[in-house]
Amino acid sequence: MSLQIYHNPRCSKSRKTLEIIREAGIEPGIVLYLDDTLTAAEILDLAGKLGKSVADLLRRGESAFKEAADLPDLSNDAALAAWIEAHPIVLERPIVVDTSSARAVIGRPPENVKELLI
Repeated sequence: MSLQIYHNPRCSKSRKTLEIIREAGIEPGIVLYLDDTLTAAEILDLAGKLGKSVADLLRRGESAFKEAADLPDLSNDAALAAWIEAHPIVLERPIVVDTSSARAVIGRPPENVKELLI
């Protein structure tokens, strides 16, 4: 099993999710997505692996989302993915991908990652 976590070390949910993975004896690849910004294509790919729309990947409580003057139509996945690329803080976190099966989960709650550890 090969896992990759899209991680924000300042987020308690992201840290707890990483802890659960490591307690299972797995050292995941860590993508610090705020430093290494995802492309719109990568965001669309993550949404597909999660079986969700891009709008489902938004952190709607973030001020960058609430105060956005340039927010595209939430039903337009391509435009929204490009917008998230420019505003990565609004991407839901953490996202964990099993790269061998292309399955993914959002670690909210962190215990969701256990679905990938079975």
